Amino acid sequence: MGLLVIPTPNRDKSKRKRINDIDISNWKREIKEKEIIVDSLWIFPNREKSGGHTNEYWGNFIPQIVYQALMRYTCKGDWVLDLFAGSGTSLIECKRCGRNGVGVELIPQVAAKANQLIKAQENPKVFAEVIAGDSTSVKTRRRVKGILTAHNVSQVQLIILHPPYHNIIRFSDDPRDLSNAPSIPIFLKKLKRVVRNFADLLEEERYMILVMGDVYSKGEYIPLGFRCMDIVLATGLFKLKATNIKNINGNRGKIGQENLWQYRSLKEGLYLFKHEYIYVFQKI
Repeated sequence: MGLLVIPTPNRDKSKRKRINDIDISNWKREIKEKEIIVDSLWIFPNREKSGGHTNEYWGNFIPQIVYQALMRYTCKGDWVLDLFAGSGTSLIECKRCGRNGVGVELIPQVAAKANQLIKAQENPKVFAEVIAGDSTSVKTRRRVKGILTAHNVSQVQLIILHPPYHNIIRFSDDPRDLSNAPSIPIFLKKLKRVVRNFADLLEEERYMILVMGDVYSKGEYIPLGFRCMDIVLATGLFKLKATNIKNINGNRGKIGQENLWQYRSLKEGLYLFKHEYIYVFQKI
């Protein structure tokens, strides 16, 4: 009597949809040629300023973070959603790398300036635009959904979040602005609302990047980065894949004030921030 073989479900991961354009069979070459970071410590000597990138806007994050996210978690032609678009860093990098991008920015004047910078980065093969809106609003979500639908797209392949670090920099007088949240618990509540508002527009098993730093408040160190990480996980929609640390060089708010900040460090028993966190989440 022959051996009874019970068929099992096909779990061939190679048949899953690709999440990047990396040729894994030549991974050493890819790491070198595309300058892909695989370690958790990200050290950049300065902010990329080529193309449409500028350093005019306070609080904008460096294009190299976006580049790394695009290389690891998207393919050419994929769609990226940035819910705190600011001066358009993410979308400029999307155009440079051949990805489509939609950004949401609360302040209309900033959104308009971002679109000028984005248009200056040529690539007619992809779509990239920032809309003025509140990322906590269902109305804004509908507008983003409408843009995707107009391009025959139902979901995006990557979400990027680079919100204010609470009130370290106040970006506007708008009470909806997270930088104007009256307390950290309210800030976290608003951030959680943003995540829940747009999570269904992200494809299953695709990735979301959160860039966040810590803060000092009334002489106390607040681990805001980890609290934001916990807020995302508390939605039950994502699992944590990585916690990366990026160095901070040339902080605009401290340029020319190095001696003052070193003095404060010694006097008040604190250490100067030289890091930010890059949290990588995968949608469950």
